[in-house]
Amino acid sequence: MSPRKNRRTKSHPPKFIFVVGGVMSGVGKGITTSSIGLILQSRGYNVTAVKIDPYVNVDAGTMNPVEHGETFVMDDGLECDQDMGNYERFLNLDLTGTNYMTTGAVYQSVINQERNLEFGGKCVSVVPDIPNEVIRRIRKAQKINGADITVIEIGGTAGEYENLLFLEAVRMMKLETPEDIMTVLVSFLPIPSKIGEMKTKPTQHSARLLNSAGIQPDFIVGRSSRPLDDIRKQKLSVMCSVPRDHIISAPDVDSIYHIPINFEEDLFSTKILKKLDLRPRKKDLSDWESLVQKINASSKEVRIGVIGKYFNTGDFVLGDAYVSVLEAIKHAAYFYKTNPIIDWINSEELEDDETKLRELKQYDGIIIPGGFGSRGIEGKIQAIQFARENKIPYLGLCYGMQMAVVEFARNVVGLPKAHTTEIDAKTPDPVIDILADQKEKLAKKELGGTMRLGGYYCDISNKTLARKLYSKATVRERHRHRYEFNNEYRDMLVEHGLVISGMNTEQDLVEIIELSDHPFFIGTQFHPELISRPLDPHPLFKGFIRAATKK
Repeated sequence: MSPRKNRRTKSHPPKFIFVVGGVMSGVGKGITTSSIGLILQSRGYNVTAVKIDPYVNVDAGTMNPVEHGETFVMDDGLECDQDMGNYERFLNLDLTGTNYMTTGAVYQSVINQERNLEFGGKCVSVVPDIPNEVIRRIRKAQKINGADITVIEIGGTAGEYENLLFLEAVRMMKLETPEDIMTVLVSFLPIPSKIGEMKTKPTQHSARLLNSAGIQPDFIVGRSSRPLDDIRKQKLSVMCSVPRDHIISAPDVDSIYHIPINFEEDLFSTKILKKLDLRPRKKDLSDWESLVQKINASSKEVRIGVIGKYFNTGDFVLGDAYVSVLEAIKHAAYFYKTNPIIDWINSEELEDDETKLRELKQYDGIIIPGGFGSRGIEGKIQAIQFARENKIPYLGLCYGMQMAVVEFARNVVGLPKAHTTEIDAKTPDPVIDILADQKEKLAKKELGGTMRLGGYYCDISNKTLARKLYSKATVRERHRHRYEFNNEYRDMLVEHGLVISGMNTEQDLVEIIELSDHPFFIGTQFHPELISRPLDPHPLFKGFIRAATKK
């Protein structure tokens, strides 16, 4: 299924829905935003989504993945928050960098305007000039995407200093056109284990904090481990001045793809359209309902090991660093009515530990995703060798492809000191080396937003597994890297059995490698997980899961 394209109907002014969080981070604003967009899309309205990140970073490319989660890359090359991936997956849209902003990007834009005398000599103030820039960007995203309804997620939680200026933008927009603006508060209702009762007080405080910013929520989405009962809904309604039927229950679910269906059980889209004075249209969630039926019908299991290093945060494990990989695995598994059991494996624990390496035999497939730096790299190389020699289906993404080349050069070609110059600048056999146009950027320390980013075309060779899976000669995939396959070693590696099945002919860059004497062994310089969709799984992940289920 190709991505949808928005064409706005002109019978009404554009509408804007702001989604704000309460009580804690990670409450589910991004999935709520995506689900609201989807259910409104199912009613025949053209929808787009915008993410506002309250970080001073200009983009998400320099953020720590353990602290912030995955850096998602748009086709136009912008590095942004992982929620942009959720929007694309749920709405089946290819969005652009216009749909993402940070505090840093907003301030940078205003300062540049001031330097260019675009304020006509006026004093530039934080208020209203920063909120005005936020509003300008929101309206630009709506216009470029041709959206009837724009859903805007504001990062952080109500009451935080960092997002106050964004809330000010909401207040100013509502003042201008109150009938076109709506606010949803996504808040958490804890159930303390020693008390056993669902508590509304934290959400009450969040609503009051929003009130102090001049904003009254129109809806409250109540997140909790269990559904909200009538008593809790009535209490929130009275204490937060929100109609009782505008309190939407959002209990924990096994799959995020159930959430739009759950929302519609509360007639959420109908209530939103009524609030925005939009005509209800016939609903069509049939594709999504079929997906949920597949998920529920998944009886077989496939066990996948994801080997990386961005997992541990204190005593806890964070899967958000690889969220697109996780979702792409699920998309492909659900396609085959299979339940994926995914284990996170810290590559550092595999280094020179034969017992840990042998435990990889329990997996039906192994994935090594993208990454940077030397920590845990030898563990990744040893895991790749184990997967290659023991015929375990393997999919290497970006860094996972580069390490597969290093492993092949060392253990098959016979170049024991082969490496990437990212880790060992003095390696005698740099089978992975820096892109030519990146050397000067590194020398000048021009690092932010300067990698090979975004969508590039890849030509796929005939009679290869990649060609069989894609069923087309040319594809477009998204990238995020500075280092590449060193073409000086291409002939040598090919002579020993490495198959180069995908090339970017414009820059003569190797994009896909594979092994023909293996059930499934593919590495990609690009990130196929970034364009996988729940209704349209990526062909490489489908091939990987199919091979894994056969194992």
